[in-house]
Amino acid sequence: MKQVLDVLKDSTIASKSGKDNRSRFWGLYKRVAEEHDDEFLERYNSDMDIVLVFSGLFSAVSTTFIVAMESNLSPDPNDTTHALLAQLVQIGLGNFTAAGSTPVAPASTWSPSTSTIRIQSIAYASLSFSLLAAFGAVLGKQWLGYYKSHRYGRGSQEERAKRRQEKFDGIVAWHFDAVVQSFPVLLQISLLLFGIALSANMWSQQYTIAWVIIATTVFGFLFYSLTVMAALVSPACPFQTPISTILRIMRIDRVLRPIVKLVSQYVRKSITVVHAIN
Repeated sequence: MKQVLDVLKDSTIASKSGKDNRSRFWGLYKRVAEEHDDEFLERYNSDMDIVLVFSGLFSAVSTTFIVAMESNLSPDPNDTTHALLAQLVQIGLGNFTAAGSTPVAPASTWSPSTSTIRIQSIAYASLSFSLLAAFGAVLGKQWLGYYKSHRYGRGSQEERAKRRQEKFDGIVAWHFDAVVQSFPVLLQISLLLFGIALSANMWSQQYTIAWVIIATTVFGFLFYSLTVMAALVSPACPFQTPISTILRIMRIDRVLRPIVKLVSQYVRKSITVVHAIN
């Protein structure tokens, strides 16, 4: 409200004839508020659309990967067939002791390996985070739609403006920005988990391909981490991301800045010493 008042104090948009100061104030307030709300709604609706599209495509890819690994959680039917054929051969040869008195059932003693269960757990966690991000984006669009249609309500110009300001104050008080920004973070976590699961699954099949996936995943994680740190250290940094916004709300940047300052000073001193030696 204070920012709106400052803008209105210096504004010359409204005509000063034919209206009292109170009506001119609320008329100007509505213009400034609508301009702010249009930008606010457009930005967040665009973000939610991106999350919905990406999560839909990524969920399809993740589901395909999970289905391809599904066979690792159940016994191979060929093993049962081979065991029964071997038992029939033993019976045909008259070796009833080796054949046994009951049909063999390898599936009854089979269980998936621990590594397979871990890989599948990570893959399902990745899919779950992706679906949660999509669900959150749908909720976000509903919240934005409710705010857009109910921000003014009915009544006089002053009552409508006060009602809008009350709803906007609620958006700030309930940290709407942090909540909505957390949905892309869920999608990024899902992508990281998918890379880990894909790397672990390929490690048991082909080392060379696994190293390529691991290198790509590690590079992407380090690059993203550096951009987040840069955004936290410098508010003017263009590499702003949803997680950097959330960390800034949590005041993590106040802890990180002194550490980065000390590291940069140490690096500068080290470079100076190296140049002096050379």
